[in-house]
Amino acid sequence: MSPLSPLGGRILSTLFRRLLQLYLGLALYGASSALLVRGGLGLEPWGVLHQGLAERTGLTIGVVSIIVGAAVLLLWIPIRQKPGLGTVSNVFVIGVAMDATLALVPDAHGLAAQIPVMAAGILLNGVATGLYISARFGPGPRDGLMTGLHRLTGRSIRLVRTAIEVAVVATGFVLGGSVGVGTVVYALSIGPLAQLFLRVFAIPSADEGSRVVAGASPERVILPK
Repeated sequence: MSPLSPLGGRILSTLFRRLLQLYLGLALYGASSALLVRGGLGLEPWGVLHQGLAERTGLTIGVVSIIVGAAVLLLWIPIRQKPGLGTVSNVFVIGVAMDATLALVPDAHGLAAQIPVMAAGILLNGVATGLYISARFGPGPRDGLMTGLHRLTGRSIRLVRTAIEVAVVATGFVLGGSVGVGTVVYALSIGPLAQLFLRVFAIPSADEGSRVVAGASPERVILPK
């Protein structure tokens, strides 16, 4: 099939849009996590762990995010998960974007500044989630761990995800990560926000014109962190 044919052109256009959404989504995810740090009212679950480890090691939170992502990716080997382009990109792009945003955005002081920064971080995280997952280039390392453990143990996605995130938040808190109202608001709002933006950014299939967000299994409609 010639790339100049109508179908070939649609396929290339769809691929370009998917790649654009993937990397824009990952960059915005890192930026949104940085805004939650600057808001100072609590981070998303994995952000709590990253911040706690950063406090203990002296590394930047973005570098810690990359290291943790790579370590989680290694756990895919025994549970036989297969990474995609989005999986590998997730490890690096989010951490780099987080550190870049932290270098540009100062801490917010006082609730009048902290609350809007927190709200912007959570909303942007929902947008980023919709962009990234709709690109359909594979789950993030942490999501792959969740789905792999679900398949291995037979436990529900909800139970496995909850167990992982409770353990992550508890560990991060003990290490010095920030848990607060932002953590609670994030936990309550990210699901509805992600669902909304998954619909907004769904990409029509090049050959069928359907708006597919993930594979046939609903277990694959998952969040990046």
